[in-house]
Amino acid sequence: MTDVPAGRTARYRLLFTGYTSSTGPGVAATVSLIEDGDLRIVVDPGMVPTPSSLTGALARAGLAAADITDVVLSHHHPDNIMNVGLFMLARVHDHKAVYRGDQWTSRDADGVALSDSVRLLATPGHSDEDVTVLAGTPEGVVAFAGDLWWRPDGPADDPVAPDRQRLRRSRERVLACADVIVPGHGPAFVPGPGTVR
Repeated sequence: MTDVPAGRTARYRLLFTGYTSSTGPGVAATVSLIEDGDLRIVVDPGMVPTPSSLTGALARAGLAAADITDVVLSHHHPDNIMNVGLFMLARVHDHKAVYRGDQWTSRDADGVALSDSVRLLATPGHSDEDVTVLAGTPEGVVAFAGDLWWRPDGPADDPVAPDRQRLRRSRERVLACADVIVPGHGPAFVPGPGTVR
């Protein structure tokens, strides 16, 4: 089975472009919106200056928080999940389950298809529970990779990664199928020979 989604109907936009220069104060998550058919998926609704940074971006896209059908958490660090509560009506996906209201269904995220064009991959490395979202768009495959890459330039040596070799394997898995990568705390980038592995 290939990791690449079969469909190419998804569209995406960055709701907020995150930033960080260290592991210290002054960090914001890159928060993304994927639309495919009836699905409206927010990836990593984490730390941003104010909740209106996200709700305002959604409003500019013609959406409200209640319109979001799904939220994907790439991992459980606070800077990537802080605003998940804005989307109380959505299904929430992580590495081990899908949650809605007061219910959850346990399942491994690896290979879960949210649609023909959107699938989840287990990509541990930055943490033990990392998940990457792959979206097949008309322009190619976009990987919402959480903190496998914080920014387009890495970091090459992630200071919080519990296992550097596992991080490298997950990065290689994503690079094998992604035309564009959306990192956890920076702008989208096109991977190339200089992309850290």
